[in-house]
Amino acid sequence: MKNRSKIYPIKSWLRTGSLALALALPFSCQDALQEDVISQIGNDYMNTPKGLDDAVNAAYTSLRAWYGTERGHNMTEFGTDIYTNGADGSWKFMNTYTNDFDSQNGHVRELWDELYRGINTCNAVIDRSVNVTGLNEATKKQRIAEVKFIRAHHYFLMVQLFGAVDLQLSENLVPNKEVSRAPVSEIYASIIADLEAAIPDLEALKASSQYGRVTRPAAQHLLAKVYMTKATSETAAADDYAKAEPLLNSVINDYGFSLMPNFAQVHQFGNERNDEVIWAIQYTRDPLTNGGGNNSHVFFLMEYDVQPGMRRDVQNGRPFKRYRMTNYAINTVFGDRVNDSRYKASFKDTYYSNNLGTNNGTFNTSFDNSKPTVTFALGDTAMFIPGYEMPLEERAKKPYQVLVPSRYDERLFPALTKHMDPGRADLTQFEGGRDFIAMRLAETYLLLAEVQLKLGKTAEATETINVVRRRAAFPGKEAAMEITADQMTMDFLMEERARELIGEQFRWLDLKRWGVLVERVKLHNEQAAPNIKDYHVLRPIPQNQIDRTQGGASAFPQNPGY
Repeated sequence: MKNRSKIYPIKSWLRTGSLALALALPFSCQDALQEDVISQIGNDYMNTPKGLDDAVNAAYTSLRAWYGTERGHNMTEFGTDIYTNGADGSWKFMNTYTNDFDSQNGHVRELWDELYRGINTCNAVIDRSVNVTGLNEATKKQRIAEVKFIRAHHYFLMVQLFGAVDLQLSENLVPNKEVSRAPVSEIYASIIADLEAAIPDLEALKASSQYGRVTRPAAQHLLAKVYMTKATSETAAADDYAKAEPLLNSVINDYGFSLMPNFAQVHQFGNERNDEVIWAIQYTRDPLTNGGGNNSHVFFLMEYDVQPGMRRDVQNGRPFKRYRMTNYAINTVFGDRVNDSRYKASFKDTYYSNNLGTNNGTFNTSFDNSKPTVTFALGDTAMFIPGYEMPLEERAKKPYQVLVPSRYDERLFPALTKHMDPGRADLTQFEGGRDFIAMRLAETYLLLAEVQLKLGKTAEATETINVVRRRAAFPGKEAAMEITADQMTMDFLMEERARELIGEQFRWLDLKRWGVLVERVKLHNEQAAPNIKDYHVLRPIPQNQIDRTQGGASAFPQNPGY
């Protein structure tokens, strides 16, 4: 393999000499979130057992560049068939695909650099592990397996977003300008090799005794998705789906995972560590070690805090109004509200008055024209979002405002509750502390159903998807939620993934994997439809990467269209 070197300034433990390290995620057997900050350490520190272990822990922090961040959500929720932009924020062009989404994009640049820093950390652990003595051999193998998983994860994300990228599999000690774009086939081969090497040495447990570490089922889940994505790429092989199937079956059957009895429990605050979670990204409540925090709690909320009887509070969240559902998502994806509990469990429908003192009393209504005034006491219902077009006469009888679909706009819309974080220190805090669930069993079932459908096993795919649908049913509606084999199509599966996984940083990548991104955005996202083009299935290469490459664009060409 040709040795390709990254050229950006490496600002962490990857350079020789004195190193400034913020090593987050040092694990303990009780809690992965007990973290330390280590600074100004020598280069040889990584050649010690403690140094190697700290470097592995530091590699985990690079996952925080993607999960639970605005950049991660913008690249997966915006510009899809189920989410479009709300009123606020300066990144709307990532939804609308205008020319502002170019190679100078800050999110793209930041993600590119942070993922490569993480990759170089993984490379350093692998390269230096041969010199480390005094470390239990089984533990050393496990740590190497963990960073191979992280390296594979990062390259998998990058090949989906950017296509051909630089493939670096050894540590860089100093920056240089020699860089090239490896073929996509070579990148997939490296990802698969890393995961296949990692799986035997990872803990074969539902959850590590040091919670948050990668385990064998997480690597199997990821490898299966790699094969499924490769199957629709330029480097597809005839047996990709067949290789994915046993991996997914193993995750489902071999480790003791189980779906939560009630869908609403999966993302319930305080229940982030549950029997359905295969792997989660760790955040904390300590501002010293939480980095930018899990910020997902702000992006999906409507402007509730200026309405009569309401003010902003920790319980209802800090409403950034970034993402709102498309009409297709509201009316079709979540069209069944009688049998399927997932709309009720995923979106906030009631706001209770929290406005005290002189602000609590009689107000002019903001959006509900069915009544001249509304009056609230503390704890009264202030707003109700029924999800259907409640008639004017019926709304007039309610002592509160009723937000109906015809009144939805970029400020007022159903708010996703999955990420809400009432554990924040105060109502302005942006840096949330909830773990971000990256892999869970329901998605494993949905991936298996997709694989089975692609392999022509429609009956098996139907039963697999019905496992997820029965769990999603309101009590007593399980039979009504089951589908038959003639209903088991890719279109149905696309909508089922949206119902189950909305807001969990999957959708853009799913649409690309299925080869329907442009088609479905044009059909279902009115704001994005006029501008999206075929080339938007890849993101732009950051211009600063091209500029700092020896040979510039001729050596490291931009993706078409940017």
